[in-house]
Amino acid sequence: MRRTTLLLAAALASGTAGAQIGLAQFDAGGMPVTLTYPTAAVASPQHFGPVTLTVAPDAALAAGAPRRLVVLSHGTGGSATVDHDLAATLARAGFVVAQPLHAGDNFADTSKAGPESWQRRPGEVSRVIDALAADPRWAPRLKLDRVGVHGMSAGGVTGLALAGAQWRVLDLLRHCNANLEADIAFCFNGALDPARQAERRASFERGRGVPEAFLPAAVTARHGGRTPPAGADGAFDPRPDPRIAAVTLAVPVAAVFDATSLARIRVPVGLVRAGADGVLAPAFHADHMRRHCTRCELLADLDGAGHFNLLSPWPEAIARPVARQFLRGGEPAPGFDPRRLAEAHAALRDFHRRHLGQD
Repeated sequence: MRRTTLLLAAALASGTAGAQIGLAQFDAGGMPVTLTYPTAAVASPQHFGPVTLTVAPDAALAAGAPRRLVVLSHGTGGSATVDHDLAATLARAGFVVAQPLHAGDNFADTSKAGPESWQRRPGEVSRVIDALAADPRWAPRLKLDRVGVHGMSAGGVTGLALAGAQWRVLDLLRHCNANLEADIAFCFNGALDPARQAERRASFERGRGVPEAFLPAAVTARHGGRTPPAGADGAFDPRPDPRIAAVTLAVPVAAVFDATSLARIRVPVGLVRAGADGVLAPAFHADHMRRHCTRCELLADLDGAGHFNLLSPWPEAIARPVARQFLRGGEPAPGFDPRRLAEAHAALRDFHRRHLGQD
């Protein structure tokens, strides 16, 4: 009896008791956005290709005070569907979750994947917030002065950039020149055949040993956070969008961010690390971020997890073809306990509640 009482108290404290999940589609200036949120409507199984989600389509947002927003930025070739379990965890805690389909880097179109998409993604998140702020249905129900962001994999570029960090194509070239074999799945992402790999190697080599003054602006330009003016002190805010108040990341692309800009981050950043990640070797990505970002907190260290163990749901019908697109690490690590991912989701939820002030 005492155990049942404690479990019920924990459920009430986390906002999960009796929660149902609403799902709606939203248009942000031509960009599709999936909204996930708490509702009083009855959810039922809904089919999205090979994935079945228990949601209430187009249901009304549950009554109550205006809610905090968390924007989820998916990985390369991703979608809202495979991040749904995290979105639902946040929604049960009272958040409204917005998942934009990043242009040119999603499950249907990867033509702009990589640096071109990385440059666009932070602006796409800001566009989602602006569109919701202007929408007569959603604007009165949201508190948008403090917004959370979560990014997985390439979505980590989104999150770190919005936190204020900066990246350059030059840092990508330098990283892959120095660490190609150790981080080959990242450096050769999208280059599976020998001809494309040779082309990619040549692009890395073109920057080797060349002074920055002689490199094109497209290679040396800084992207993401704001560049501090000369003489700026520690109070300088590098965020490109001051509404972003908390950021969480799971297995993020981070090797392209320079150490100085990671150290300038002033908003709280939470991290989920996968110790068996073969797609983004932790030593160059998650651990690089942790070494230099003083505001970054390790929320969960999933030592037996591979890169794709952090997506849920992740059915075989999706996992098999995706795995074939990676030279290393495309398969989820066998034997990983999915309950550990649920614990990581709870830590991400609690981080956003703590820093956004969700009621």
